[in-house]
Amino acid sequence: MGSKPTVTVVPDPDALADTAARLIADAAADAIDARGRFMWALAGGETPRATYAKLALPPWSERVDWRRTWVFFGDERAVPPDHPDSNYQMAHVTLLSKVPIPAAQVLRVRGEASDLEVGAAEYARALTDLFGTRRGELPRFDLVLLGMGVDGHTASLFPGSPVVREVFRMVAAVHVAAASIPQRLTLTLPVFNAAARVVFLVAGAEKAKAVKAVLGEHTTLPAAMVRPDNGELVWLLDRAAAAQLAASGRGL
Repeated sequence: MGSKPTVTVVPDPDALADTAARLIADAAADAIDARGRFMWALAGGETPRATYAKLALPPWSERVDWRRTWVFFGDERAVPPDHPDSNYQMAHVTLLSKVPIPAAQVLRVRGEASDLEVGAAEYARALTDLFGTRRGELPRFDLVLLGMGVDGHTASLFPGSPVVREVFRMVAAVHVAAASIPQRLTLTLPVFNAAARVVFLVAGAEKAKAVKAVLGEHTTLPAAMVRPDNGELVWLLDRAAAAQLAASGRGL
């Protein structure tokens, strides 16, 4: 069944970004104290943008040891890294270009790959190499940051996609017919569910129905299938996104 979620509700998107930045800085410090490095998978989309901007500035930027931080991406669209719809580009502009993280420690997904299946295999090999996992083992991220769409998708795991049922591959190519950029690459559920901590960031009244479905009812929406097997699951919501929940969450 995996971890039950801890739900935290804050007043607005700015408070959400502050809370998330603090949580990430704390997770980085804990991981570096325990294992000497912080392995973090970033989310794309609009909601994390404000969190990354907060992390790029004091006090949060000073609380993260960027020289011992490795950054990965939960998914990417099939676009070049300088494209305005690139998840890497958004993270680079808001955060990665503004903190002293070594370039070699930023592992982007090659959305521009001519063959996305090859790109998926390359990223899977990079994960294996950097985490030092053996055949059949999954990487264990210290923190995975995720968002959620109004349809309950997370990363590029969409309702009805066969990739949601993936049990062997760590990274998969995805075709999402309804999306503006249908071709994508994504980490899979087994990777997310192997993480030490998964944090969802969700803001806006348009997400309230999906939040209720994922947290308050039995559902097979992809976001509800993220339940770390031996880790912590945190949902950070602004008040608008949490409007249809029966009870507001408890604080961090």
